Amino acid sequence: MDMYDKITELYEKRRHLELGGGEKRIATQHQKGKQTARERIRELVDTDTFVELNPFMMQRSPNKEANGEGVVTGYGKIKGIPVYLFSQDFTVYGGALGEMHGKKIANAMDLAAKNGMPFIGLIDSGGARIHEGVSALDGYGQVFYRNVLYSGVIPQISVILGPSAGGAVYSPAITDFIIMVEETSQMFITGPKIIETVTGEQISVEALGGAAIHNSQSGNAHFQAKTEIDALKLVKQLLQYLPSNCKEKPQETANDYEKKRENDLIDIVPVNSRIPYNVKDVLHHIIDKDSLLEVQPYFAKNIVIGFARLNGKSVGLVCNQPKYLAGGLDIHSSDKAARFIRFCDAFQIPLLTLEDVTGFIPGVKQEHSGIIRHGAKILYAYAEATVPKITVILRKAYGGAYVALNSKSIGADIVYAWPNAEIAVMGAESAINVLFAEELAKSENPDQLKQEKMHTYQERFTNPYEAASLGMIDDIIDPRETRSKLIEALDMLANKQENRPFKKHGNIPL
Repeated sequence: MDMYDKITELYEKRRHLELGGGEKRIATQHQKGKQTARERIRELVDTDTFVELNPFMMQRSPNKEANGEGVVTGYGKIKGIPVYLFSQDFTVYGGALGEMHGKKIANAMDLAAKNGMPFIGLIDSGGARIHEGVSALDGYGQVFYRNVLYSGVIPQISVILGPSAGGAVYSPAITDFIIMVEETSQMFITGPKIIETVTGEQISVEALGGAAIHNSQSGNAHFQAKTEIDALKLVKQLLQYLPSNCKEKPQETANDYEKKRENDLIDIVPVNSRIPYNVKDVLHHIIDKDSLLEVQPYFAKNIVIGFARLNGKSVGLVCNQPKYLAGGLDIHSSDKAARFIRFCDAFQIPLLTLEDVTGFIPGVKQEHSGIIRHGAKILYAYAEATVPKITVILRKAYGGAYVALNSKSIGADIVYAWPNAEIAVMGAESAINVLFAEELAKSENPDQLKQEKMHTYQERFTNPYEAASLGMIDDIIDPRETRSKLIEALDMLANKQENRPFKKHGNIPL
């Protein structure tokens, strides 16, 4: 056998590997409306940029053939951005993870970290390989360890394109963002059959751990796509806002801003603090055109988080949403915001907070479920962050929620307020009910007295000039100047550096 024969044999082996579980299983994958592992990679990366790693790696058992070990790993470019990735092959053992499968993923993760590149997982797996026993569990551990080790070092994105069951869910749960596909993706620790056996509860796979559940109820996922193609497009879109690693800053793009009628911004936010509005209407008058990428849009809707661009610069947004629960903070919204704030801080993305908050939402259920602990997370995340932090108080800023939402006292660099802003321990009506309870009870005309007291309270305490006189507000601005003021602030803070006391790490109230 000469060299040409050897080369021919090499190409034959590669062709065999690329078939994964074979034509029949590939056809079954297509019948389910799902692409194969390699088709997904071709859809995601730029043409002719993917380079495969470890294609010939194989499990130890000589009696079990698993082409490519049920996972394709390598590197390529997405809209010119270099990335490392893996794509699980459901046609081989249902994408189940074994020892070498785990090692292939771990090897790619190590290379991504060494080279400072984002890491993307395309997940389609039934869990651990039962026949490999504890070796398969060790393979999971190898991946989990690296998910944690490289958290905050390189962006990690998980795209769930099929089942992700048992131990398989913990890796995506540690990563920065999870994207799921409607009617195709599922995540759960224990499946419907085991749940029925143990608890007697009956539930479908989709109702237990589908995309809608994890995007709207559990908060485990961040994005929901209608199709696999849409999910992969989201990856491409998301990467445009992120740096490749924690030592870099996000790339700037050309400024594309559609100037709106100046008075529109004034008309969006009613002066009457009881009237709701959509904070996204405010955002679209401030940020660059079509630049909003909302994160977790279906979960804890009383707060809006996401990425946008201001004059071409990437920013992270945290905005109260008066349209839901009057924009108040509860357990879920605190968790949602805190984790996003920490991600932005880890990857040098400035934080912009648009504030209109009545406070932390009261109630026995909230208190007993730990609103103190969960609410403290958002305070902790803001105080911990050292990226540029800017707040605009659009209307209400009451109580502990005012403090927690990036106030000057916990480290905000710039705080602006609109002239209608109300900054106080609580709203005027609540304050009067507490301060003048006895006087109101004795009054012959309590309603009139209450209105007089409320007017006095508002004039004296809730206007933004009181806070500005004490240095808690940097400036009171014309709402129509909000965009220009924010752009100026971002430019001023571009080289911000902040040193903190040495520590191994803090202890966030998880």
